Formats: sequence, C-alpha cells, structure tokens
Amino acid sequence: MARLMSVAFTEDAVHNRVKTVTRRLGWWTDKRGRRMVLAGDHLTLCRKVMGRKPGEPLVRLVDVEVVNVNREVLDTITEDEVAREGFPGMAPEEFVRRFFTDAQGIAPSAVVTRIEWRYLDSEQVPA
Repeated sequence: MARLMSVAFTEDAVHNRVKTVTRRLGWWTDKRGRRMVLAGDHLTLCRKVMGRKPGEPLVRLVDVEVVNVNREVLDTITEDEVAREGFPGMAPEEFVRRFFTDAQGIAPSAVVTRIEWRYLDSEQVPA
C-alpha cells in the first residue's frame, strides 16, 4: 500500500503535473532508524492527510513513484528547484521564508529531506 503525503499548498501544481519534488523536515528515518522512503516506493499524494475534521474525507489526488531521496541544506535550493516544487517564478529566499521559516519555524540552514517523484499516470508533462 502506498504511503500518503499531503500536498495541500501545491494541489494545483500536482493536478497540472508540474510539481515533481518536495522538501520535508522529517521523512528520512523512523523511530527505529529505518529509512522512511526510498527510490522505487510509491506515494499517494492527497489534498490533506493529517488535521482533517471529523467526517472530512481523505481526497487522494494521484499516485507517484519516488525516483530520488536525499538530504540537503534548505537554503541551497535553486530557482529551478522552486519551480519543481510548484512555485515557478518565486525566489528561493521567499520560498524558504514562506513555507519553512514563517510557517514551520525551520531555519534556512536546516537539513531537509528532498523527495523527487514521477507520476504514474499518462498525464505527466514531459520535462
């Protein structure tokens, strides 16, 4: 069974198949030290996973296959990578500030997990 991942802020980019990467503070190892996601794993991207109200449905958007997982310092993100995150035209500094520093209190110097995927359906926009 595919693991669920929320893409609430980037649902349109997922629908348009332009989001192909995400960065997460966690998602590297579990409590037992085992890797949480590896290349070849399947994920189900969802509108919202945690924090749903009672009775609020789980909206599954699409299944993807992980092609690369690595760790990197957050503020080394490039404009191209910000576009692949679903925010073309946004400056890297603004992306880090808005979605990590302001929203989650994560320092720009933090090491995060970068997860890259490919869409499993035929609607994927070619690179």
